[in-house]
Amino acid sequence: MDDVSTGGAAPLPTDPASAPWHLWAVGLISLLWNAFGGYDYVMTQTRNPDYFASISDQMGMSAAEMTAFFDSFPAWASALWAIGVWGSILGSILLLARSRHAATAFLVSLAGAVLSFIYQATIDLPPAMEAGTMNKVMPFVIIGAVVLQWIYARRMRGAGVLR
Repeated sequence: MDDVSTGGAAPLPTDPASAPWHLWAVGLISLLWNAFGGYDYVMTQTRNPDYFASISDQMGMSAAEMTAFFDSFPAWASALWAIGVWGSILGSILLLARSRHAATAFLVSLAGAVLSFIYQATIDLPPAMEAGTMNKVMPFVIIGAVVLQWIYARRMRGAGVLR
């Protein structure tokens, strides 16, 4: 007998695929990773002197030099950085909430991060930052992490795990 509510067609499944264990592991690890980016962003944007003092050795700059460097960023560059950071945090939260929009959030984050890093690659860096390897390596690590999160979210969406 045909189901009248679907016009005779087979009913569509309403339950998404059950969440595999790795969704929770990847979601939690990505949230922790991205939360550190959020912490760094907030501490940098608020020009937190204690935070700047704690990272001054690895940056090779004084807190005053770091403040001057970040103050030199135009608003649009800071906005791109914010999109990169907060888009990833949102993507992680949406992944844990099993939302299909997680992949979109990671893609938007990726665009913000890439454009932010392009800006940073085109400006004159303070000599201490120019000499260090951290500034050369971390953008690739961050972009790689966001790409992997985006791919994972797309696969989970394709598998029907994300609603």
